[in-house]
Amino acid sequence: MKEQGDSQVSVHINGIKVSVEEGTTLLQAANSAGIEIPTLCWAENLTPANACRLCVVEQQGSRTLVSSCSRVCEDGAQVLTDTDRVHRSRKMVLEFLASSNDLSQSPDLVAWSKMYDVDTERYKAPAKIEDQIKIEDDLFVRAYDRCVLCYKCVEACGDDAQHTFAIAIAGRGFDARVSTEYEVPLPESACVYCGNCVGVCPTNALQFKTEFDLRDANDWRPSEQTVTETVCSYCGVGCSLELHTQDNHIVKVTSPSDHSVTSGHLCIKGRFGWQYVHAPEFKPREAP
Repeated sequence: MKEQGDSQVSVHINGIKVSVEEGTTLLQAANSAGIEIPTLCWAENLTPANACRLCVVEQQGSRTLVSSCSRVCEDGAQVLTDTDRVHRSRKMVLEFLASSNDLSQSPDLVAWSKMYDVDTERYKAPAKIEDQIKIEDDLFVRAYDRCVLCYKCVEACGDDAQHTFAIAIAGRGFDARVSTEYEVPLPESACVYCGNCVGVCPTNALQFKTEFDLRDANDWRPSEQTVTETVCSYCGVGCSLELHTQDNHIVKVTSPSDHSVTSGHLCIKGRFGWQYVHAPEFKPREAP
């Protein structure tokens, strides 16, 4: 029994007693105990959106499955993370997503689909959105056939990071999609091209144009890429950058989500302003 004024609560997750601070979510408590719970719409640098339902677990006394990413630990709670009921729910969610989305560029979703024995042909695919791939600039690409409406890009563009509010969820049902206001082209919207939406996208629906071009040329080789951590050189804030390089060329830039300065978020210069690193190709002057 928790004494009054004690800031610790204890929960039992899969029979393991875990003591955590008040306000800790079930997902965080499980992670601290080394118990993995799949999640798609959650990120440590964003507010839980409760959109994907992959992280649901069973809690004693609850009639329905609860979202572990947002449910706060209650002292004495008994929680199970991998029961038959939970397994069936996650499998169904993954099958629904696979029925209308290309999940092949998300390593986590590919792994979970195998783990939960997902049948991608179980549900008839609904009508696809027209103009699935939008290329409106040289920085990043929007591929709607991979968008699972996890809300992470909307959260990053809004209160959780950039406070630009350039995008939101528009439409309903199968017509729901991430959109700019009045569906204007991205360069004409309020977007400031910070790329924080790209940084949090879990399915590669938003990706660097450099990555898109390399994939299109069948030359995207992540297993051969190296990641080098450095500090952004544009100003004195001290943002930490992760430079992803392939064949000695930077192909994209990310930032650690647990970094004390950036929390994984960057500005347009830090995320996209790295072309100056590569000297232009030398072309000898032709003889007169």
